[in-house]
Amino acid sequence: MFQFSSLLALCLVTTLVAAGPCDLYASGGTPCVAAHSTTRALFSAFTGSLYQVKRASDGATTNIAPLSAGGVANAAAQDSFCARTTCLITIIFDQSGRGNHLTQAPPGGFSGPSSNGFDNLAAANGAPVTLNGQKAYGVFISPGTGYRNDATNGIATGDAAEGMYAVLDGTHFNGGCCFDYGNAETSARDTGNGHMEAIYFGNSRTWGTGSGNGPWIMADLENGLFSGFNTRNNPADPTVTSRFVTAVVKGEPSTWAIRGGNAASGSLSTFYSGARPNASGYNPMHKEGAIILGIGGDNSVGAQGTFYEGVMTSGFPSDATENSVQANIVAARYATTSLTSGPAVSVGSAVSFRATTACCTTRYIAHTGTTVNTQEVTSSSPSALKLSASWTVVAGLGNSACVSFEARDTPGSFIRHSNFTLLVDANDGTKQFNEDATFCPQAGLNGQGNTIRAWSYPTRSFRHFDNAAFVASSDGVNTFDVADAASFNDDVSWVVGSAFA
Repeated sequence: MFQFSSLLALCLVTTLVAAGPCDLYASGGTPCVAAHSTTRALFSAFTGSLYQVKRASDGATTNIAPLSAGGVANAAAQDSFCARTTCLITIIFDQSGRGNHLTQAPPGGFSGPSSNGFDNLAAANGAPVTLNGQKAYGVFISPGTGYRNDATNGIATGDAAEGMYAVLDGTHFNGGCCFDYGNAETSARDTGNGHMEAIYFGNSRTWGTGSGNGPWIMADLENGLFSGFNTRNNPADPTVTSRFVTAVVKGEPSTWAIRGGNAASGSLSTFYSGARPNASGYNPMHKEGAIILGIGGDNSVGAQGTFYEGVMTSGFPSDATENSVQANIVAARYATTSLTSGPAVSVGSAVSFRATTACCTTRYIAHTGTTVNTQEVTSSSPSALKLSASWTVVAGLGNSACVSFEARDTPGSFIRHSNFTLLVDANDGTKQFNEDATFCPQAGLNGQGNTIRAWSYPTRSFRHFDNAAFVASSDGVNTFDVADAASFNDDVSWVVGSAFA
């Protein structure tokens, strides 16, 4: 009898450990009707595709699945498929079986950034992490990037009850509209108050705030970002400080709630639970049932953030169910990993950047005033030119896991990108400047040296074109992105050597 009881207890524990977030929601009577993640399976038995990537070299695609049922994504398969080229995330598959996949967001009331109005796609390797020590990739959303599904199955409409959570990067945000995940308009147009119910993360102060300076977990209910009952402020909604964040929004007739916590440790807290906001149009709600990621309901594309996993449910989940899901997320052990690769570019070193394109191997990144360009530099060049082609490597101003490059002839000024053109500007101390001046060296795409990737736009890297310097993307729409496609990998690969001065 003792042996049987012990075996039964072991089986129960094994079952509990094996349960995924969507298994837990189903057990609570609020099943997942959409489940998205590029990092892991959200059902214990799921073995299907998590997401699809497309490579620039030949336009081929491949689907990335978990390593095992219920497991972590097979990042090695992506790395192999995308070797010596760039890849974009083209589809984030719905694991619920309802077909609520997320794809490139089409034009909306707020038009998209591309020539045909569609949003950009995320770099496949822009947000590396580990789960229980296994590498995986999140979805790094730069301004202009977005995913959507306007023809869904089973997502709440009208005033129907629903819940949702997302695991996000608590350090990647801005005040733009709107880094959302959740329920939105099917027309990609603003159709009025209460037509959305989505998780928002950022520090926008235009519509409402929590306490402190943000970022905050709030709800985008259309024509307002809400932190509680009061349309302007809920002091109980705290500024988020953890690297990994669990964000929860749920709603049912007359009632809604915001919850949140550290996705790497601890439990969830309730930041608001109660009546709908004290403004017209939000009680009852008028939800339409589309799903968005990284954008507003009308395709507003000014926001940034990083998404790792999230679900939407049918019905209003209990706090107890959400607490179990949070325990599962913590047990996944999200952790940071290196954002750089290739030859080391060490903080404190003085460096130069030599082009590797066959035409230009005597040219180096230099600057003339604020203009960054490439110039021919040799040991016999004038001292001023040699100094203008020399840079000091410092810890990344916007992310210390990467680096920034200070001009040795102009202390306090750094290489930054603005409108995807490289400049040398004096550091004004703003969050925008710090992020624009942060770069993550990667192994050179042509096999030489490093490709210097922009942290805030990981689809873009240092490229020389007509001797000028840009952050370019092989999938971009600018001349410096698409011209001379055959030389792209060479043009974005640099030998990082010692400084001239």
